[in-house]
Amino acid sequence: MWSHHARRERQGTRERGSGTILALALVMVVGALLVALMLLAQAGIMASRAAAASDLAALAGADAARGLTSGDPCGVAAEVAAHHDARLVSCEVKGGEVVEVSTELSGQFLYGTATGRSRAGPPPESNRGAGVGGPEPAKAPD
Repeated sequence: MWSHHARRERQGTRERGSGTILALALVMVVGALLVALMLLAQAGIMASRAAAASDLAALAGADAARGLTSGDPCGVAAEVAAHHDARLVSCEVKGGEVVEVSTELSGQFLYGTATGRSRAGPPPESNRGAGVGGPEPAKAPD
């Protein structure tokens, strides 16, 4: 009987502290997952900010191209991008009224640069006059 009891005590001694190591491993795994989640959230926020900066820059440039505001379309787009902590990478005026821009956020992301691309201007000729739901319905003959 004593030998059976002594064997149990020796097994208990070998496993002593294993719960602490298991708990530390679990904390490390959860910590790593939280860091990964934070990086993913930061990437999403940076991408959203870059897209918003390019959208607003393209809209401002298109307004200038159409004569609704004064200034050079690409210059106006660069000012708007800078106001949103972004840098205008490219700007192209097409057809006199359409502006296409690319932007990069000034603040660097840990794993790359957040970029945005946008196009603004009047709709293509095939869509002009169309309502929100599509082409206007045909009129009945008089």
